Amino acid sequence: MKVYLAAILLLASCSSMNHTQTGFLDRSITLDRVTYPYTVYVPRDWTPKRRWPVVLFLHGAGERGNDGRRQMQIGAGAAIRSAPERVPAIVVFPQAPADQRWIGRPADAAMMALQQAVREFHGDNRRLYLTGLSLGGFGTWHLALAHPDTFAALVPVCGGIVPHGSAASVQQSPLTASATDPYAFTAERLRHIPIRIFHGADDTVVLPSESQQMYAALRAAGANVEYTEYAGVGHNAWDRAYGDAQLWTWLFQQRR
Repeated sequence: MKVYLAAILLLASCSSMNHTQTGFLDRSITLDRVTYPYTVYVPRDWTPKRRWPVVLFLHGAGERGNDGRRQMQIGAGAAIRSAPERVPAIVVFPQAPADQRWIGRPADAAMMALQQAVREFHGDNRRLYLTGLSLGGFGTWHLALAHPDTFAALVPVCGGIVPHGSAASVQQSPLTASATDPYAFTAERLRHIPIRIFHGADDTVVLPSESQQMYAALRAAGANVEYTEYAGVGHNAWDRAYGDAQLWTWLFQQRR
């Protein structure tokens, strides 16, 4: 009887040890001796028995820092907390340091976080998705240009290519700096990727003309692209965009 009970306890212990945590999990990567915190969202029904889609979310200027928390407060993080059933995926939330942008080392660290999450949580390399808002919308275009064969779909929200409006925090990607027409340049290189663009019509921080020009350039290049402009909405287009169940349904249908 004692041997039987011991075996039961051992099996229970092994089961507990093999149970993977779910929810929002803290992680970090180190690049050039600098530690970058990030968070990974793991659905409650996660299992290693199948491959999972993975979303890389780039936050805006207000969520920069090194606390590993701010980047989950708005955008994709808020959408997951509101309706987790809409996001049956691994979602990676890197955090850019204060006063930095999604270019250079923070962009490299974001890609490292994505790759680490894919390995840890059985990510599907054919279903990797990139999205971001404001500063992260600029970063979405930049990272897609830097890694044009990585992502199955892009969702830039109130982002752009060339800084206009009052957003002093954003910066043009060095990959488009020498292009005569940076919009056409970007569209030509990303025309093979399905893209959904969102912007507020009354945005004075990042002007909607940024998304309008990218939409026009992508259409001219023959891309699979749709553009949604919210009437009467300012810079916060992300609540409407990420709160749209149809966006998530469309996103997870895309495969590279």
